[in-house]
Amino acid sequence: MTDTTCHMSISLDGFVAGPDQSRENPLGKRGREVHAWHLGDERANDADEKAKGWLLRPRGAYVMGRNMFGPVRGEWDEDWRGWWGPEPPYHAPVFVLTHHAHEPIEMRGGTSFHFVTDGFDAAYAQACETAGEDGVDIAGGASTVRQALAAGVIDELTIDIVPVLLGAGERIFEGEAALGIEPVEVLHSPLATHIRYRRVG
Repeated sequence: MTDTTCHMSISLDGFVAGPDQSRENPLGKRGREVHAWHLGDERANDADEKAKGWLLRPRGAYVMGRNMFGPVRGEWDEDWRGWWGPEPPYHAPVFVLTHHAHEPIEMRGGTSFHFVTDGFDAAYAQACETAGEDGVDIAGGASTVRQALAAGVIDELTIDIVPVLLGAGERIFEGEAALGIEPVEVLHSPLATHIRYRRVG
């Protein structure tokens, strides 16, 4: 069985991205503050470094939403290849949820983007088949994580709770009942509390 992970940073009021996401502000207004713990803030400590290792550990395949892949909406009317430049950090196949078909995109370093129009279950099944024992990561954004939680496929969920208030934006928790997970490790720094959960049973 493929081990499936998800690692998300959220504000104290529960947002993974700020309001008004755009090409200029892909994380929304002030959304970058939620990620300061792994983006070079001088207050980061050993706990943040360990959590960064969890975040960046290699996986066999990834699933992400179209909004995380880029700002293009509707039909693909430009040659968008992701936010990350010519060599994205994934180094594995990435399955992108979309309503509009697109040919696969091959990038440097082993990353390839594959566009799935049949919904989350289809994208996840393809990722599992591709990843095998190397595991799948649900890379985001908020809507894709909510779908993964609803489907019950996440075995390990890491949440970085950051002491900032965004006031509005995108949430991953919207009225969910018990998720069947329990905390197995907690780390903290002035920038974040990192909680790693595993599925019960």
